[in-house]
Amino acid sequence: MVMNRKAGSLEHRMVRDLPSLIERGTVMVFNNSRVRRSRLMGISEASGAKAEFLLLKKLDPLSWLALSRRSKRMKAGKRYLFDDRRAEIAPGADGGEGQTLLRFDRPIDDAWLDIHGHIPLPPYIKRNDTGEDAERYQTVYAGEHGSAAAPTAGLHFSGELINELEKAGVETAFITLHVGLGTFLPVRSENVEDHTMHEETYSIDDKTASRIEKARAEGRKILAVGTTSARTLESAWECDATGGEGKLRRGEGSTSIFIYPGYVFKAVDALFTNFHTPGSTLLMLVSAFAGRDFVLDCYKKAIHEGYRFFSYGDACLIR
Repeated sequence: MVMNRKAGSLEHRMVRDLPSLIERGTVMVFNNSRVRRSRLMGISEASGAKAEFLLLKKLDPLSWLALSRRSKRMKAGKRYLFDDRRAEIAPGADGGEGQTLLRFDRPIDDAWLDIHGHIPLPPYIKRNDTGEDAERYQTVYAGEHGSAAAPTAGLHFSGELINELEKAGVETAFITLHVGLGTFLPVRSENVEDHTMHEETYSIDDKTASRIEKARAEGRKILAVGTTSARTLESAWECDATGGEGKLRRGEGSTSIFIYPGYVFKAVDALFTNFHTPGSTLLMLVSAFAGRDFVLDCYKKAIHEGYRFFSYGDACLIR
């Protein structure tokens, strides 16, 4: 679905039409984070009961922040076996939002996870992951390990489509934001302002920053592929002292930015994203970008037309 937020109009097109829909000279910014095999199946050393953990963030060589459905029952000191590793629940996480802290007896890294871990498929996919998921639940340009979920807007792109976009005069650039709780945790507070976003790490190299800054200085558009790219750009954009165009911060950083209606975008001119679920921070970001009433009206039409929602669903281009 192509949504024109200024005209308040929409049209139905295919993703393969993007080279003819995106203005020449536009810079498309992709998130190249790669989903790690961060889903672990553990066995309680005391009872033999099975427990599932989703690793979110490495805190030091032995400690990981993780999610577990039974986090509130997991007292500090309780131990779990994970094949050739043992971990115990460490103090430091209160169980809120299912969080817990695992401290392993030996370091684990992406090489170990590739052997012993599982792809963290979305919870509404009611099956175990397969070897095929290791590639299907990744973007074709994924490179930097670290996400607990895929930046799914990028799943619509093949290498061939990216080549066609570049032939049509569209520039591409890559940032990294590792997807964690900040992206997929729903808003549960009654007042939007009371929702707390969890920090996610990102990085922007000099080549990408320079390309985006040059486009902005020349009056060309910046198109974020996915809400993770949009949040990264908005978090890293710094206006100069005169309130001019400013620049992007280089290097690594972290963001807990929460974008909802009323927010004024500084870096992003257009957005390519999936259709998002009610109550999600992602839908609020889209509503801030295009207007809540317009977005909800388009979503109603998308449902009527049979568009698919969720991670493997359809997408919209908002300009």
